[in-house]
Amino acid sequence: MASEAILIVDDDSSVRRVLQMQLSEAGYRVELAATGAEANRILIERRPKLVITDLRMPDLDGIDLLRSISDNEIQTTVIIITAFGSIETAVQAMRLGAYDYITKPIDYEALLLAVHRAMERQDLIDEVRNLRSALDRRYGFENIIGHSKSLLRVLDMASRVAQHDTTVLINGETGTGKELLARAIHHNSRRRSQPFVTINCGAIPRELIEAELFGFVRGSFTGAHANKPGKVEMAEGGILFLDEIGELPLESQVKLLRLIQHGEVERVGSTGKKIINVRIVAATHRNLSAMVEDGAFREDLFYRLAVVPLYLPPLRERREDIPELAEHLFRKAKERHDMQNLRIAPPVIAHFSTYRWPGNIRELENVVERMLVLSNGEQITEDDLPDELRRVARPNPTTPLLLELPDVGISLEAVERELLLRALEKAGGNQTQAARYLDISRRTFIYRMEKHGLRQDEGFQS
Repeated sequence: MASEAILIVDDDSSVRRVLQMQLSEAGYRVELAATGAEANRILIERRPKLVITDLRMPDLDGIDLLRSISDNEIQTTVIIITAFGSIETAVQAMRLGAYDYITKPIDYEALLLAVHRAMERQDLIDEVRNLRSALDRRYGFENIIGHSKSLLRVLDMASRVAQHDTTVLINGETGTGKELLARAIHHNSRRRSQPFVTINCGAIPRELIEAELFGFVRGSFTGAHANKPGKVEMAEGGILFLDEIGELPLESQVKLLRLIQHGEVERVGSTGKKIINVRIVAATHRNLSAMVEDGAFREDLFYRLAVVPLYLPPLRERREDIPELAEHLFRKAKERHDMQNLRIAPPVIAHFSTYRWPGNIRELENVVERMLVLSNGEQITEDDLPDELRRVARPNPTTPLLLELPDVGISLEAVERELLLRALEKAGGNQTQAARYLDISRRTFIYRMEKHGLRQDEGFQS
């Protein structure tokens, strides 16, 4: 048996010696304390895995020791030693967190059995804590790399809304990390121990989406040979993540609205309703408000989903995050492929910041991994860049801005409005191309058009 630290606390020296001998012979490492105060100091300094303490001691008794363990958040298991006439006090100790108690005179076989069970329990607690720590590293908000103002703003909002059972709508281009943000919200919510169930509304045929979401009963359609719960029921008590919610057919949106409003779900082919406790987090790369205007998305559902809207900016809108993100992805790829000695030249990272990354983080991750697995030497250089990145001209910081400023001053608002109009003219009226020309997202471009009173239908194509 591996050596384990056990702290024995008893003011009777003969009890301490006998327990030390028994437990040492069983393979445990034992520490001794004659007083509660001494035990408290050892607990804070060395954090033993198990404490066996007498209930009654002259200075700090077993109950006080339990309270101290709780107050100092010491992760340890406690077994109480008590006289037969003090069973009620021992029960009180168990209510305060003691795992078990043994009575005097001590039966040493019973003691060893209790110690063995206590150690198994503490091993399980340690394992759960380690798993939770690993989950924190994987799904915590700090795992979303970047320090740009636009990203920190959305992470701050997400961390605050995580604690409340309200619906959340995450908007962002493909590859910006919408599911990662949804998982971080789940992991930092009160539902973290309950399921996180994902369904991609755009990846399921229209005729099957309701059965997948809400389940079905036997015989409701060809192939329905048995009753089956849907994703909603599987997410009971937890979070249902509806990815690409903009692809959900109108007829299915009605049922989803009923779920959000009343917590009701009805399986396909059933006439009975079931009450479900589930939190909805949705995500889309589409402009749902524009879809509402076009009649492609229900207005009442949109407002139910967008109680708290979160916008994940694309990489081109947070270029200052690209070097840190690229280094992070490079480290992960090196670990995954066991290529720890490989280095990446600084000019490569600098070059990354000049590319638009239409596929966002997902594209950056793919490029980093491709360069890593195809590398020949010990360092990745600009010669290893994919063709689409090599074609991007490196900006020259000494190149002057082609804009003459008059001596009498100028209106920034007027300049911005003129830039929007000229970009639209250059792009033949196409908003997407005009936004790309100005190096902003189409969403930002439309926002700025509205800010300057330029209608989207004012002779322009979308």
